[in-house]
Amino acid sequence: MMGNVFLKYIKLYKKYVLLIFSFILCSSYINFFKIRSKHCYFKSKSFESSLSIKIIEKPIDYSDERTKLSLAYLKIRHGINQQKPTIKPLIIVLHYTAGGTVNSIFNYFNNAKIEKKRIYNSQQSYLNVSAHYLIDRDGRIYHLVQDTLFARHTIGLNYCSIGIENIGSNDKPLTQEQVVSNSNLIRLLCSKFSINYLIGHSEYSRFRKSRIWKEKDPNYFTNKTDPGDDFLVKVRKLIPDLKLKDTP
Repeated sequence: MMGNVFLKYIKLYKKYVLLIFSFILCSSYINFFKIRSKHCYFKSKSFESSLSIKIIEKPIDYSDERTKLSLAYLKIRHGINQQKPTIKPLIIVLHYTAGGTVNSIFNYFNNAKIEKKRIYNSQQSYLNVSAHYLIDRDGRIYHLVQDTLFARHTIGLNYCSIGIENIGSNDKPLTQEQVVSNSNLIRLLCSKFSINYLIGHSEYSRFRKSRIWKEKDPNYFTNKTDPGDDFLVKVRKLIPDLKLKDTP
C-alpha cells in the first residue's frame, strides 16, 4: 500500500517538475522573441527614418543611343574607357534649371542628343545634358537617372558626380522647400555612397587643377552662377554633420 502511494507521489513530482521546466522554457522563448521584436522594431524605425523622404520615380529614357553617347563622352572627354556608362559618386552638384517646369525639363532631358542650337556644347559631344534628380519649387523630388549611371551636367566631373537640378532661376530664386528637400536628399545619398564633396555648379571651377578634374580639353569650360550663393549657404546649414567639402 505504502509502495503504491510512494509511486503515485513520484509520478506527481515528475509532472510538476516537467510543468515547471516547460514554464521556464516558454518564458525564456517569450522574452527572447520580445527582445528580438523590439530590436527589429527600432531597426525598422531607424531604416524607415533614413528613407522617410518621398522620391517620385520619373526616369528619362536611357536608351541604347544615350548609352553609346555616354560611353563616347566618358572616353573622349574624360579619358575613361568603360563597357557600361556607370559612375562611382564622389561629388554632389547642385544646379538650377534657369526656368521651365518639371514636365518641360523632363521632356528636354529625355532627348538623347543635345539640341543643335547649343553650338558650343554640341561641338564637344552630341550627348544631351541631364541630371539624376529634379526638385520642383514645392520641394517634390523626382528621380530621373539611376544614381550610378552617367549624366552630363558638370564639365570635368560628370564621371564621379550626382547632379541635382532645381526648378528656378536667378530671377526666380529657389524656395525654402527646395532647401529642405535638397538637404534631405543629400543626407540620403551620403548614406548610400562615399560622398566627399558638395558643390554648386558655380563652384566647379575650383576642381580644374585637381586630380579629380577629368576634361581632356583645358579650354572647355563655361562660367556658371547656379544655384545661387544664398541657396548653398542655406542647404549647408542643414547638414553640417556630414562634413562635406566644397574644394578638393
